[in-house]
Amino acid sequence: MSSTELPSVPPTSVLPKATAVRVAEGERLRSVGLPGVTLTVRSRPPAREGLPPALYVHGLGGSSQNWSALMALLDGVVASEALDLPGFGDSPPPDDGDYSVTAHARAVIRYLDSAGRGPVHLFGNSLGGAVSTRVAAVRPDLVRTLTLVSPALPELRVQRTAVPTGLVGLPGVAALFSRFTREWTAEQRVRGVMALCYGDPGQVSPEAFRHAVEELERRLQLPYFWDALTRSTRGLLSAYTLGGQHGLWRQAERVLAPTLLVYGARDQLVGFRMAQRSARAFRDSRLLTLPDAGHVAMMEYPETVALAFRELLGETTTETSGG
Repeated sequence: MSSTELPSVPPTSVLPKATAVRVAEGERLRSVGLPGVTLTVRSRPPAREGLPPALYVHGLGGSSQNWSALMALLDGVVASEALDLPGFGDSPPPDDGDYSVTAHARAVIRYLDSAGRGPVHLFGNSLGGAVSTRVAAVRPDLVRTLTLVSPALPELRVQRTAVPTGLVGLPGVAALFSRFTREWTAEQRVRGVMALCYGDPGQVSPEAFRHAVEELERRLQLPYFWDALTRSTRGLLSAYTLGGQHGLWRQAERVLAPTLLVYGARDQLVGFRMAQRSARAFRDSRLLTLPDAGHVAMMEYPETVALAFRELLGETTTETSGG
C-alpha cells in the first residue's frame, strides 16, 4: 500500500529548493490532457518498430520513476510507457478530486483509449496492482498480459507493519502526522520508507538514495501532495469494503489475461500469504516468489522480474500462434 516516497508538509519557512523531475537516460516525459485529468507519461523510444506496447502503473505515493529500472531491461521486448497517476509524480490532481481505485482505473482506461495502444502488457505495483486488476476485469480488450508486483488486494488479516499506512486515510490523521513529523529531514523520511518497502534497504545505492531524497524534496512543495496521498489511501480502503461484482477479488477472478504475480517474502505492506490466494483467484496465473524482496520487487530485483516477464511473453506468444 505504499511506495518509495513518504509525504508530509515541512514548515513553509524551510521549504527546500525545487528540483526538476528526474528522467533517466533514454527516457522522455510528456503531458497528456484527457477529460478530467492531465497525465504525465514517461516513455522509452522503442528499440525497433512493431514491438508490443506496455504500460506501467505505480503504487501509493510513488511515481512512474519506480519503473525506470525494469523499463530499461525490457528495451527490445516491449515499447514501454509509465503513467504518473493523477496527483502523483508530475501529474496534477484530477479535476473532480476523486482518488478512488475506480477513478484511477478510469484514468488509465481513458489514456489507453485515447492513445490507441491497446491491448497492452499492463504492469501494476501495490495500489497500481489493484488499479490494473480493475482495468483488466472491466476492459479485457485493453490488456494483453497482466503483471502484478505486490498488488494491494483486500486482506482479512492486515500485517501490523501496514497499519500506519492505512491510518493515513482516516480523517484528521494526516494533519496530526504532518505536525508530528514536521522536523524530520527528507533523508530521514526516505530512510524510513525504504526500510518499510525494501527487503534489504542496504542494497540501495548512494546515488539512488540521493535521487529519492531530491524527488521527495520536490514533491513536498506540491500543495496537493498530502491531499492526494490521503484521499488515495481512503479510496483504496473503500475499495476493500466493496462486495459483489465490484469487489477486487471478484474482479481478479474475471481477468482473462495471462497473469504474472510477483510477491516478496519480506513485504511489510502486502502479506506474503496472499501469494497463494492470488494464484488461485487469477485464472491464468504464474507465481514468482522472491525470498529476499520486499514491496517493490521491480526496483529491488528488476533483472529477475524482467526475466519472468520475458518467460510469460514467450509462453503467451507461443499460445497465440498455436504452438
